[in-house]
Amino acid sequence: MSNEDMGKENATLLTEFIITGLIYQPEWQIPLFLVFLLIYFITIVGNLILIALIWNDPHLHIPMYLFLGSLALVDASLSSTVTPKMLVNFFATSKMISLPECLIQFFSFAISVTTECFLLATMAYDRYVAICKPLLYPVIMSNRLCSSLLNLAFLGGFLHALIRTGFLFRLIFCNYNIIHHFYCDIIPLLKISCTDPSINFLMIFIFAGSIQVFTIVTVLVSYTLVLFTILKRKSVQSIRKAFSTCGDHLLSVSLYYGPLAFMYACPRSTQGDDQNMMDSRFYTVIIPMLNPIIYSLRNKKVIDSLAQMLKRHV
Repeated sequence: MSNEDMGKENATLLTEFIITGLIYQPEWQIPLFLVFLLIYFITIVGNLILIALIWNDPHLHIPMYLFLGSLALVDASLSSTVTPKMLVNFFATSKMISLPECLIQFFSFAISVTTECFLLATMAYDRYVAICKPLLYPVIMSNRLCSSLLNLAFLGGFLHALIRTGFLFRLIFCNYNIIHHFYCDIIPLLKISCTDPSINFLMIFIFAGSIQVFTIVTVLVSYTLVLFTILKRKSVQSIRKAFSTCGDHLLSVSLYYGPLAFMYACPRSTQGDDQNMMDSRFYTVIIPMLNPIIYSLRNKKVIDSLAQMLKRHV
């Protein structure tokens, strides 16, 4: 048996990894746990309330809110993929995770992140049609097109996650099984692989890069056209309303794409593990909590629907 074959045979024994989790001083263990537990609670409750409002209120059964409800579902899924394991590891004596569990976690994470990118681009296109072509909006954004865009967003997320996870099966892990992260992300896994990860980095650049470029360009073009249309209007009220609606979306997009693009546009970046974890915490833990707040607090229809629901149950 050759040395290479022996190496691969031994590598099959490495089927468990140690997730180091967040780096902190021991005295910060309980405060950090409580903070992230509160964030997770707000995230799940906020997104589920938003989904329930849209589901139960017929006035919100229009494309804008159907896309928003789908975004809330994806945010809840993204947070639930990462945060519970992170919370458990605050007090776990063993921070082990098996290879199948690691791959499943990454697969679920990749679906959520990719689908969110497509949904943000879809929501930008929806606002472009609503503001730039208001008379044709009911015709263009038909129920059929709305359903198709939602299906394509989730299908795109699933296929991208399937491809990215599939390429992880070509890796073997030997000698080192410590993942310097708080969940199984692809970059930390490639760093500890004994296999040459060049193909995997190329796939990240091609697929993740293409999706980010496509969705970001869609958002930028849509809102550039929206901006020109708004500036042509003479009604202060209509300008204020349009800027309010689009401003919330642009804020969410900026907060989401910033750290995501920084991590995956340059996957061979020399930034340290601490910086990677800081960026990851932002779009996997913080953004899913902020989105329902950003989209709901300044949305009159959502506030009115919430008020009606509270009246019915009080």
